[in-house]
Amino acid sequence: MSGGARAPSLDLGVIGNACAAALIDRDACVVWMCAPRMDGDPVFCRLLDGEKDEGGEWSIAVEDQVATEQRYVRNTAILETVLTDQDGNRLRVTDFAPRFKAAGRIFRPQTIVRLVEPVEGTPRMRVRLRPRHGYGAHAPDTTRGTSHIRFLLGPQVMRLTTDAPVEYVERGTAFLVDRPYAFVFGPDERLAQAPMAVARAFLEETQSYWCEWVRYLSLPIDFQDVVIRAAITLKLCAHEETGGIVAALTTSIPEYGESGRTWDYRFCWLRDSYFTVKALNLLGATRTMEDYLGYVSNIATGSPDGYLQPLFGLGLERRIDEAVLGTLPGYRGHGPVRSGNAAYAQVQNDGYGSVILSITQCFFDERLPAMGGEALFHRLEPLGEQAARRWDQPDAGLWEFRTRHAVHTYSAMMCWAACDRLARIAGRLGLAGDARRWRDAAERIHAGTLERGWNEELKSFVSTFGGADLDASLLLMPEIGFLPARDPRFLSTLAACEAHLRFGNHLYRYRAPDDFGEPETAFTACTFWLIDALARVGRHDDAREIFADILDHRNHLGLLSEGLHVETGELWGNFPQTYSMVGLINAAMRLSRRWEDVL
Repeated sequence: MSGGARAPSLDLGVIGNACAAALIDRDACVVWMCAPRMDGDPVFCRLLDGEKDEGGEWSIAVEDQVATEQRYVRNTAILETVLTDQDGNRLRVTDFAPRFKAAGRIFRPQTIVRLVEPVEGTPRMRVRLRPRHGYGAHAPDTTRGTSHIRFLLGPQVMRLTTDAPVEYVERGTAFLVDRPYAFVFGPDERLAQAPMAVARAFLEETQSYWCEWVRYLSLPIDFQDVVIRAAITLKLCAHEETGGIVAALTTSIPEYGESGRTWDYRFCWLRDSYFTVKALNLLGATRTMEDYLGYVSNIATGSPDGYLQPLFGLGLERRIDEAVLGTLPGYRGHGPVRSGNAAYAQVQNDGYGSVILSITQCFFDERLPAMGGEALFHRLEPLGEQAARRWDQPDAGLWEFRTRHAVHTYSAMMCWAACDRLARIAGRLGLAGDARRWRDAAERIHAGTLERGWNEELKSFVSTFGGADLDASLLLMPEIGFLPARDPRFLSTLAACEAHLRFGNHLYRYRAPDDFGEPETAFTACTFWLIDALARVGRHDDAREIFADILDHRNHLGLLSEGLHVETGELWGNFPQTYSMVGLINAAMRLSRRWEDVL
């Protein structure tokens, strides 16, 4: 492990540029980065390497290190780590992926830059750059020049260009740092200038870009630092070239320990993307929605009958075969490690509502340079027709059960949302006949769901039609407009969810055993759904108490994974989880004071 580094944890920072993304631990070690896309082969895979110590990392360490400090540069995706040795010598590592406007476009190469500078004294630094390919199976062949090392990583070639001594870098030899050094790692291309000149120019431009991007966010008056960090992180999970948005940047971080729940989340789930787009729209960052519109338009065009699978690859791939990999032992040795996700072949009927909800705003928002019109509306109608047919048909549900199917209440609600929003869009476009047709469909689904999703004995809506179990998605009824928050049926459902799913200030998604037994971690997004529901029904103090608890459980940089072990408070699951970062934004916006109440 790099320089005697600590055991793997989710105390990680994220750098990226909506093309490349990397995870960096507290000791300034790059432990995860995939290429050529976020869902590609991990060239740095130390996060899943257990104790094998066979590479897959890029560490920059000082000899005899005793302390480390880490922070983001304010309002940016630039990460700074300061390393201190036993004699008080200090070294600063500045990590980022270049992103800025150049030549009339956004410059966002598959590149990360590391700038190393002595802060105090003359520390001795050891650089270990050991990429892998084939999911950790193979070390690359290398060639070197006077200022670079080329790595042959299967079908791709990547290059490190540096002004540090290449001999020391290649062999991992410690050397004195008495001046700054620059490291640029990316595609096999020559730099136009010296590495330090490139690194400093990219750093200045990237910092300016992010500060300007943040400047135009519509922030609440409270929790601004929370919202800014969450918004930037969501932006880093978008693959801007195609408009797809990954659910998380990692694969196979278990939901907890030896649970076997190790899934690959580096794909675009229609459901997750809806929540991401909605949160960024709430902040006024509508460009992600515009890019995503292009992505889902391609999906819709490629599905002439309107059928939607639950997830797609970032390049619109429809087949995402799941494989168990024996080359990596897994996070803390907890496997299996998987690539791909078999859920792509499942039937999940909530996707129709997710797609239509995610792009409804483009028909109503006059700020957009190109608003939705009749052509887009008619491309969406086949999705609505599928929703109208499937609302009362069995599916795997949003929790993606692998061995059982039922008619899920949440799926039915989202089918209603698809038809409801199409009716609203048609009304906006002056298409009276279409509006009436979709309104009739929505009302039919609404009435059927109210009747069949309700359990009179429990005085609550339940997970499945005719069932008796609860799950946290029922709390989203007011969020999607299915029922008002003050409706007695929702109030009693909220009470039932708290009684059955709440553990302290955290919420399980469900408690009934599934394919792997009973869940052992609270699902952080669900806890945010509880916060939203409590605030909507007027229980603001309760909502704020839970939100404060969640804030305390973020990692040291303000980021969240998929879940939380309620007894230890430790983060588990894939990281960073867009669902969770969305929850931070929504809760902050919901619970903040209004500007006019303060100024």
